This record gives sequence, C-alpha cells and structure tokens, in this order.
Amino acid sequence: MILDAHTHLFPPEIASHRDAYLAADPTFAELYASPEAKLATAEDLLRSMDEAQIDTSIALGFAWTGPDTCRLHTDYLLAAAAASNGRILAFPTLPLAAGPAAIEAEARRCAAAGSRGFGELRPDNLGFHLTGPAGDHLASLAAELDTVLLFHVTEPAGHAYPGKQGGNLPDFAAFVAAHPEVKIVGAHWAGGLPFYATMPRAAATLANLHVDTAATSLLYDDTIYTRVTELTGPESVLFGSDYPLLSQSRSRQRIADSNLDPAAIALILGANAATLLNL
Repeated sequence: MILDAHTHLFPPEIASHRDAYLAADPTFAELYASPEAKLATAEDLLRSMDEAQIDTSIALGFAWTGPDTCRLHTDYLLAAAAASNGRILAFPTLPLAAGPAAIEAEARRCAAAGSRGFGELRPDNLGFHLTGPAGDHLASLAAELDTVLLFHVTEPAGHAYPGKQGGNLPDFAAFVAAHPEVKIVGAHWAGGLPFYATMPRAAATLANLHVDTAATSLLYDDTIYTRVTELTGPESVLFGSDYPLLSQSRSRQRIADSNLDPAAIALILGANAATLLNL
C-alpha cells in the first residue's frame, strides 16, 4: 500500500467563493490569498493519486476560526471519504476556538462517521493552549476514540513564509511528552523535533511521535530522510506530499530516490501509516 498522509481538499463552495472566505478568516487569507494557491477537490485528488499510483490519501481539514465553516469543510471531507471506496481517509479539523464542549461533540461525531484522526490542527492560530487543561482534554478524547492527532508544527529556524506559524515547537514537544498514550503526527518533520533524539531524555519522550514528510522540498535538503531515520528509525516517518501545494508524484519519487534501503522506503511510503491507522 502507498499512502499519502498529508493532503488538502476544500469544498467547491469555498473554492467558488474564495474572496468571501479570505475576508472572513485571517489564517485562510494568509495561505490562500494568492490566486496561484490551488484549492483541490476530491476529484482533483483522485486524479492525482491515479497519476502517482497512490492507493490511499489522508485528506486534512483547515484551521477555520468559525465553527460553521469548520463543519462545512468537515462534512465535505466525510462525504468524499464515504464516496471514495476507501481511497480517501478524512482527517477533519476540530473547532479549537469554540471551547471544550464543541470540540468533544465534533470529535465524537466525526469518529462515529469513520474518521481515524483529526488534522491539520493549528492550535496557535486559534488561541488553543496545548500545555494546559484544553490540551489534556484533547488528548483524552483522542485516546478514548483511538484517533490520531496530526499537528502543523513550526520549525523555529529558517525562512519566513505564509502559513509558517500555527504550532510552536516547544508547546508541541511538551504535549507529546505529556501524552504518551496518544497517537500523534507532527507535520513537516515535526518542526525538526526528531533532531532532539540525540538527547537521551528527549528521545525517551518521542516514542509515540510520528512525523510526516509534507513540503520537504520547500524546507529541507534530501539528507533529511537518512538523518531522521538514523535518529528515530524509519518506523516513525510517514510519506506526506502536502498536495496540492506539491505534486504527489514528485514527492513520492524523492523518497524513492533517497539513500534509504528498500525496506525503509516501503515503511515510509505506506506500511507505517497502515499500522498507525489499524488498516
């Protein structure tokens, strides 16, 4: 199985009324104000998957401020997954700005509809504190529902770019350490958190952490694959393209062209995600 653990879809209603949503939501405006920023539909993703010979893709939600828009997006992802014969897995976002009752209600609704996880969660964009009672509540929900939490994580160094902010590394690292019972994925190599595995006490807190490779070519050179797998093992890494920002075909090929051995490549391209999701 080849599984892309990080793609983005938007309902056609949002794509066709982009200007209205740009005016209403600052995070959406930061990422999608440029007309070159593509908003892909489920049909677009399935065509891309066929071209890239990808069996399954996780379709992530977006960190909307408004709960109504969040639900609109979630319902689209759930419907796309239900119609895809298992090729699309919905990871809706959660209304992190709406309070614990709303978060719990939506998490339970989505899990009942078949969601195996939630993402791409951007707590900092929504004033959500991972390192307090709100984060503990989110973790307990994920553990109870046996769902994965996929977070946008910001690397503290490097260049500035639209959408970089949203999940700071220290708070994310503290959340991972505090909740070893939760299945957690840090997008974009978890902001470089695996490099701290050279510190024995830090390494001990990373056992439950997976990272995805989304947007690798925009952030790191190709040595990232071997460096991280040497530190944490290939079992911790999930293939993610960040489609439609980047091509699924080219993102998959970069992993195939890395210096990893075939067994590690097979783990990253799908086996790790299948294990994590109990597929």
